[in-house]
Amino acid sequence: MASSPPPTPPPAAPAAASVSVAAAQSASPRADAAERAPDALVVGGGVIGLVTAWRAALAGLRTTVVDPAPGGGAAQVAAGMLAAVTELHYGEQALLALNLASAERYPDFARELTEATGQDIGYRRNGTLSVALDADDRAHLRELHAFQAQSGLHAEWLAGRECRRLEPMLAPGVRGGLRVDGDHQVDPRLLSAALVTACERSGVRFVRRWAAALDVARERAVGVVLDDGTRLAAARTVLACGSLSGRLDGVPPAVLPPVRPVKGQVLRLTVPPERAPFLTRTVRAMVRGSQVYLVPRLSGELVVGATSEEMGWDTTVTAGGVYELLRDAHELVPGLTELPLTETSAGLRPGSPDNAPLLGPTALDGLLLATGHFRNGVLLTPLTGDALAEALTTGELPEVARPFTPGRFAPQAPYGTAAPRAAGQERPV
Repeated sequence: MASSPPPTPPPAAPAAASVSVAAAQSASPRADAAERAPDALVVGGGVIGLVTAWRAALAGLRTTVVDPAPGGGAAQVAAGMLAAVTELHYGEQALLALNLASAERYPDFARELTEATGQDIGYRRNGTLSVALDADDRAHLRELHAFQAQSGLHAEWLAGRECRRLEPMLAPGVRGGLRVDGDHQVDPRLLSAALVTACERSGVRFVRRWAAALDVARERAVGVVLDDGTRLAAARTVLACGSLSGRLDGVPPAVLPPVRPVKGQVLRLTVPPERAPFLTRTVRAMVRGSQVYLVPRLSGELVVGATSEEMGWDTTVTAGGVYELLRDAHELVPGLTELPLTETSAGLRPGSPDNAPLLGPTALDGLLLATGHFRNGVLLTPLTGDALAEALTTGELPEVARPFTPGRFAPQAPYGTAAPRAAGQERPV
């Protein structure tokens, strides 16, 4: 899951507020910002914004990231499954090609990022086991297996006893499953921390403020306005704010990204050393039609997720959500309820109308998007960084990303009209 908790933007900053950028210290913010204008200004410091900034800097672009807390957001909630095969859904064949292309890049991407920072990102090539607990779920999993085969994917069907041989902690009632050795995992919290370090070492400048509005002049995006009124100019601006990407003031409605928040609740448990290894790979299951997954970390953490709720901007952890996850996980792995429950959290996936990301240049000159990754944000991190870096340097996306341009969604309104803000919507992003 690529979930993203919505930050709560602060009220308007007081006049005496500290500003961590040189432009804010100038008597003429616009002129000062213009003198220091970067080639690329990335709004949003989650994994998508950070990888975009890092790759842009490596391509030789002067790059700035605007975010009050870089490395936060989605990475603090996501489980980090790199599940191009087991996350396959009907009607998403085009997205499958993008997911597979990014999954293929992960080994080299993980190696390069670790070498650049000296930080491990928890990349594990331990595979995934997707199982069914009753006859109906088994039939559904069989249909999914056939669809995977039709799509050219490799997944091995196992009987229940073969599943339990691989993972002895599974419940005796497991009816069968799919072994997918190509679906791996990464720790998103470690990934985001490493990307912050990589950006810093590559010369990316961080502006730790909220972006309040896109700055548009003569039908071109020329930067952003911060929450303290400071203007940051840029040759090109990338909007990469996850589920908040559609809420930035000043974006013309014709190019406003149609993203929405999809709530996901996630649990974290701890496996004591004497009980390790509890699971050796990611385990997913159909439990009476509901999806549940368990992702074991080398650190002893066990991530259990995730609900999928259309609840607007609510990120409340509910008793019902925790109960449902523990109930389904217990049916899958009965010994799980003896483990310490160490964390509960909820975040927001940035959903799009077709569940696929919006990548690259928009119809507004100078504005690019990197948002709407929904449940595949962590998986698509390597490819998104490469695709946006290419778009920023050449003006074109690589071929594999071209089906996901923002232009596939019909314009909503002509230029020259400020984006409408919903009642109660915060200004800063």
